[in-house]
Amino acid sequence: MAELSFGEEVAEAHQDQRPAEQAGALTVSADEFAALEERVLRTVNLVKREKLARAAAEERALAAEALLADQTEAAKNLGREIDSLRAEREAVRQRVEKLLSQLDALES
Repeated sequence: MAELSFGEEVAEAHQDQRPAEQAGALTVSADEFAALEERVLRTVNLVKREKLARAAAEERALAAEALLADQTEAAKNLGREIDSLRAEREAVRQRVEKLLSQLDALES
């Protein structure tokens, strides 16, 4: 047999160990595999539910944003209407005061 260098000897020794190590590491009982399969399926279902929940939450957020925009516009319109009614009330108050002062002038 030819002489091997130190590096070749190490590589050859590792090659001899790899199949045995891999066989031992990959040996999984049917119960362990079934348990792993169950965990993977639960994880997949959980991810699906979370994606659906996220999509529903995004839809609700968009609906809420649209409602907020509508409500904001309605609030601005109501604010303008309140300002208009206050101005009208002030004008009516001034006219009533003028009429009352005219009535007071007649009594004197």
